[in-house]
Amino acid sequence: MDIAFFRTKPYDRLWFEPLSKEYGCRIHFIEAGLTADTVVLASGSNAVCIFVNDYVTEEVAEGLASLGIKLILLRCAGFNNVNLDATKALGITVLRVPSYSPAAVAEFSMAAILTVNRQLHRAYTRTRDFNMSINGLMGRDMNGKTAGVIGTGKIGQCMIDIFNGFHMKVLAYDLYPNENLDAVYVPLDELFEKSDVISLHCPLTADTYHLVNELSIQKMKQGVIISNTSRGSLIDSAALIEGLKNGKIGGVALDVYEEEEGLFYEDVSNKIIHDDVLTRLSTFPNVLITSHMGFFTREAMQAIAIETLENAFAYENGMKLLNIV
Repeated sequence: MDIAFFRTKPYDRLWFEPLSKEYGCRIHFIEAGLTADTVVLASGSNAVCIFVNDYVTEEVAEGLASLGIKLILLRCAGFNNVNLDATKALGITVLRVPSYSPAAVAEFSMAAILTVNRQLHRAYTRTRDFNMSINGLMGRDMNGKTAGVIGTGKIGQCMIDIFNGFHMKVLAYDLYPNENLDAVYVPLDELFEKSDVISLHCPLTADTYHLVNELSIQKMKQGVIISNTSRGSLIDSAALIEGLKNGKIGGVALDVYEEEEGLFYEDVSNKIIHDDVLTRLSTFPNVLITSHMGFFTREAMQAIAIETLENAFAYENGMKLLNIV
C-alpha cells in the first residue's frame, strides 16, 4: 500500500518510517496539510494518513475520490475533522486510532491543572530572572476538593484515577455511565455547580460544541479551574475570556483551541498573530496554553504508529476493520 502522509513532522518519521517496512507499506511523507489545494499530492497513493488539523471537507473528499483513494487513516482518536457523510457517499473508508495512551493525556491534564493552580509557569519565569519573590503565586490544596470529569472514556477513566490519587471527590458526567468507576455520576449542571476543577475528555459533536459557554460558566463555582485536552470547540473562547475577566474562573489550562489550525504544531514566533482571541487569552497570568501536545509521549507515538499501520494492513488484506468510523 502506498500512503500519502500529510502534515509530517520529524517525530512522525521517527516511528512511522521503520515500522512501515515491517507492514509492507510505502509512505510518502508530505509536510503540507491536506486541503483542497494539496490533495493532488496524494496522486499515485492508495490511502492518505492525516492528523487532527487536516479537514476532509466535501471538496477534499471528492478530490481524494477522483484520485482513486478509498482509505483515510486518522492517526488520532477524534474524527470531527472529517465530513463522514461525504466520505460514506463516495465509498471512502475512514479508520482511526481510538486508544493509544489514555494515561499520557490524563497525566498531562493533571500536570497542567497543577501548573495553573500553583502557578509554576510564572514561578519558573521569575526565578530565571532571579526574582525569588513568591508574592502573588499562592495556590490551593487539591486534597479534599471536588473534581468534575466530563467524558468517561479511557482517558476520562485515567483522569478519575489520578484525581482519586489526590484524595479528591470525583464527579462524572457521560451519556453512557460506567458504574464500575470510582466516581459519582451527576447531571451536567450539578457537576458545573459543585466542581472546583473541571477536566474535559469528551469528543466534539453537535451536542458538545461550546459545552462550556456563558450559561454554564455562570453555574460554576467562583474560582473554578478548567482544563481542556480534548477539542478546542468544547469551549466558547469569548465566554471563557469574560469568565476570566470577571474572576469567575480562577485558572485555565488549554492544550487545544477552537481556532488552532495554522497555529498549533507550527513555529509562528516570527509572525504577526491575527487571532485576537488567542492573543487575549495569552495575556492572563492564570491561563496556560500549550500546543495540543497532551498525547505526546514516546509510548503514545509508538502506539499511534502501530495502530495506524495495523489499520492499513487490515484494510489491504480484507480483514475485519476494528477501528472503522
